[in-house]
Amino acid sequence: MSRRSLKTLKRSSTPFVRVGASGVHGLGAFATCSLPTGAVLGLYEGRRYSPAEVAALDWDNQLTYLFSLTNDEMIDGAKGGNATRHFNHACDPNCEAIEEYDEAGELIVKFVTLVPIEPGEELFIDYNLTADDDARASDYPCHCGSDSCRGTMLVTEAEGRQHETMEGSAEKEAKEVVVA
Repeated sequence: MSRRSLKTLKRSSTPFVRVGASGVHGLGAFATCSLPTGAVLGLYEGRRYSPAEVAALDWDNQLTYLFSLTNDEMIDGAKGGNATRHFNHACDPNCEAIEEYDEAGELIVKFVTLVPIEPGEELFIDYNLTADDDARASDYPCHCGSDSCRGTMLVTEAEGRQHETMEGSAEKEAKEVVVA
């Protein structure tokens, strides 16, 4: 292993996540070791955009990794992101994204396991996508194969409100995982 790649591994912001081919869609994120429920997997990193900046850009024919925040900013994991941008969607996910403010007062997104995870297991979140009124569910197909699969990555307005309420009232304790 070269010095450069060893240095990169030591500085990895996502030491428990590796990227590999996914059976669901393109590339996916996979656990590098056993992880307990509540393990913090890393932060969603990338370039931040305001709503005006997003609207001004031409996104046609571009693969995007935009993550919408509740303060209306968006983070583009394709620009300066890490392995967390490869979390694929599942209707019955094993991880979730949690927003919180860091010490500097900036809104961040961290990924946390919802259940115990085995080494090599693919990591999923529910994208909870919303779209314009004229969007069709078939334009956003889901291929997760879960028993509770909605067939689409879109959520209805009612599901979106329910998700926001659950997030706001839940007391969650994320665990820092140390692997010896």
